Amino acid sequence: MDALERISVNPDVCHGKACIKGTRIMVSVILDNLAAALTAEEIIKSYPSLTREDIQAAVAYAAELAKERSVPIGS
Repeated sequence: MDALERISVNPDVCHGKACIKGTRIMVSVILDNLAAALTAEEIIKSYPSLTREDIQAAVAYAAELAKERSVPIGS
């Protein structure tokens, strides 16, 4: 299964934000947790419906977005 198949974007769920399919857990929540240095195990403990594959799918989704746009950050 392609990792991105685990991601769903539905205008009726979480205001159309990317979520893990079948949940209301937004990709951005997973990425925020990873950016805060939480481990996959810690994230799964907070969100038991997630799997390691879901977390990897969130990272893969972010990588795809990073290929398409950049966000200005100070020099």
